[in-house]
Amino acid sequence: MRKLKLQVQISVDGYVAGPNGEEDWIVKSDEKLWQLINETADSSDTILLGRKMAEGFIPHFETFKTDSPVFSFAQKMVNIQKIIFTRTLEKPFGKNTSLAKENLQDEIARLKNQNGKDILVYGGAGFVSSLIAGGHIDEFLFFVNPVMINKGMRIFDLPDKRQKLSLISAVPYKCGVTVLRYKLNRE
Repeated sequence: MRKLKLQVQISVDGYVAGPNGEEDWIVKSDEKLWQLINETADSSDTILLGRKMAEGFIPHFETFKTDSPVFSFAQKMVNIQKIIFTRTLEKPFGKNTSLAKENLQDEIARLKNQNGKDILVYGGAGFVSSLIAGGHIDEFLFFVNPVMINKGMRIFDLPDKRQKLSLISAVPYKCGVTVLRYKLNRE
């Protein structure tokens, strides 16, 4: 069975974006952190996105120029299969995209049971909150940025239940980001 992995930038005080989706607080990745980001992307063959995140994510990577230092990563993001979870879109947009409009639990179960590499989730906040609350995420990669933004979008407002995690690794990087990797305890 494929694993569903969340990779998310997060502030020390638990926010994944500013009140209006701002990401200006995210620290620029160093070479070693880029290596981890690439390895994680390479271990996956599908990316899941909420509609709001997809509206910025997909066009962002499709516009990179060949002289950009991260062009090869941008091309990975363009070429990988992306599934947009939505209740409102009628047709997909961008390259290598499709829509998921059915029940979240059924869609995730179907995807996990398909053959292939792991599945990566980047966001957005509402979509990720639903995945966490439903216990769908198998592995969490928290890119903890050395900043407190004091208000914004959260992903941990779980309804009526706790979820225990086990630490896989904690790695600090020169840029100041610490990557905490956890797995969900299903026992």
